[in-house]
Amino acid sequence: MNIHFHGAAQTVTGSMHLLEINGKTLLLECGLFQGRRKESFHRNRHFPFACDELDSVILSHAHIDHSGNLPHLIKDGYRGDIFATAATAHLANIMLLDSGYIHEEDAKYLNKKRRRQGKSPIEPLYTQEDAGRVASYFNTVGYRETFQPLPGVEAHLVDAGHILGSAAVVLDIKEEGRDFRMWFSGDVGRPGLPLLRDPVFPQESDYLIMECTYGDKIKRDPEEAFLEFREVVQRTVSRGGKIIIPAFAVGRTQELVYYLHKMIEENDIPEIPVFVDSPLAIRASQVFRDHPECFDQETQKFIAEDKHHEVLGFDKLSYTRSVEESKAINHVKGPAVIISASGMAEVGRILHHLKNNIEDPKNTILIVSWQAPHTLGRRLAEREKRVKIFGETYTRRAEVSTIGGFSAHAGQELLTKYALHTKQTLKQIFLVHGEPRGADPLRARLHEEGFPSVEYPERGEKFEI
Repeated sequence: MNIHFHGAAQTVTGSMHLLEINGKTLLLECGLFQGRRKESFHRNRHFPFACDELDSVILSHAHIDHSGNLPHLIKDGYRGDIFATAATAHLANIMLLDSGYIHEEDAKYLNKKRRRQGKSPIEPLYTQEDAGRVASYFNTVGYRETFQPLPGVEAHLVDAGHILGSAAVVLDIKEEGRDFRMWFSGDVGRPGLPLLRDPVFPQESDYLIMECTYGDKIKRDPEEAFLEFREVVQRTVSRGGKIIIPAFAVGRTQELVYYLHKMIEENDIPEIPVFVDSPLAIRASQVFRDHPECFDQETQKFIAEDKHHEVLGFDKLSYTRSVEESKAINHVKGPAVIISASGMAEVGRILHHLKNNIEDPKNTILIVSWQAPHTLGRRLAEREKRVKIFGETYTRRAEVSTIGGFSAHAGQELLTKYALHTKQTLKQIFLVHGEPRGADPLRARLHEEGFPSVEYPERGEKFEI
């Protein structure tokens, strides 16, 4: 068996690992690489293998850095199955359509510049129409349901606890008289996150491909993040202000809605209006409702006892679909919560809500996820006093609060525990989906724990096992 690490190798995007088993090929993930524009343009358009000769694909979850290049894979000739949970397939369909729209809009914008420069136009990486074709290739499987992606390979998926439908991939392989187990972690979530079941730990595995995104971090208890969130809402409501939250449409938005629902039901806060103002977040929330089989026992109990029998719906919650509904939020008087995309406050409806609320000291801008350098979200997180929105300068008088405990990725302690769970049988670990600052401390920790072989593959590196 050979493993080729073609993506998310010494970086966190573009997850793509090719396995050669019994003369056939299996691709784990087909993510979009996101980095410098020129490098991204080349890497996402040129696969390092023949797509029409690929035999099978397994997808761990729907995030774009894991699923985002599936439309291009099919454009280039792939005709096999894409195995995933039903929730992952459902989420991926809406996220890929959104991604196709973004690629079309980016190409339009660039082509305006290119025309002025006398250059020929470029084609989008893929279109919404291309993205729509992916749905017919999904072959959905339930957690722990055995399937055969290749001859001699029995596979099943187990909970990863990262986002709705996320899974680790377990491969039981028979090859040349050998029987062995390969375990691919996907992205590992954390115990105690809202809505989802906790991650399942590896068992009796010989080889482990494991993410290391936050291998240098000690993560806070999710309950601490909830208590901090509740305190921010209570404080802002008490002074009559609004809470403006830039949030990623899939995962984070739904967690926040659940927490706000819980606060209202337990009388921790008054029944204030809550707006989810992001078309993608609204579609994603419906996917969550369609897949209660993914919810943990606490969430199932909440739904059973709630008067609405809903986890993502309550009396004061509004999902604003149209531009007119979005604009109407500006006229709401008194306390309210506005959750809108994008998560780093770079594009989308969140910019209008920030513009309209940033100069009022009663309000709070709540940052609930990591913000990339040079984004508006980062400038707000660093509490800059004057920021530009739509080219206009605004004086920030609103409070800024940051909560770092909502991450859906495991930190160093849990990743170490994840590997230790199968230490007695493990021969080799491969660390992926992490930059050196995450991988190096985790690699050192795993060596301290007695793991003799911990690899950190470079892109394109091949290992024979």
